Amino acid sequence: MAASPSVRDIVRAYHAARFAGDVAAAAALVGEDFAFRSPFITSDSPAGHLDGLEGLLGIVARVEPISELFGESDATLVYDVHTVPAVGIVQRTAEHFRLRDGRIAEIMLIFDSAPWQAIMAAAGPASDAGAPDAAVPAG
Repeated sequence: MAASPSVRDIVRAYHAARFAGDVAAAAALVGEDFAFRSPFITSDSPAGHLDGLEGLLGIVARVEPISELFGESDATLVYDVHTVPAVGIVQRTAEHFRLRDGRIAEIMLIFDSAPWQAIMAAAGPASDAGAPDAAVPAG
C-alpha cells in the first residue's frame, strides 16, 4: 500500500498547479466541502475560486517563495507575486490551508488589497459570490 501524500505534498502540488495554470490539477486537490476567502473573492466551489486564474497568470511574471510552514492538517505559504512591468505590483501574500481527509478544505488568502483597487474597479462585476472576479493573487 502506497503512503498517503503529506500535507506538504498536497499543498505544494496545488500551489504549483495553480501558478502553472492547470485548473484541473489544482481543483483535483480540493475537497467537495471547500471554502476560499480572500480580500476580493469568496467561494465555496472547488473550482470556482480558480475562475480568474487566467487573468492573474497573464500579469504574473514570477512567484518568489519566502516561507513554508506545515502542520498535521494545515499549512501556510508566504510568497511575493511579481507582476509584469506594465502592472508594476509586487504583492506579499500569505496563504493558509486547512486539509481534511487528504484534500484541501479551506484556503484563506491574505494580502494588502490596496494596490489592486484600480485593477478590480476595471474588472467589473463578480461571478462567484458578489465579489469582483479579476486578476488578483489567487495564491
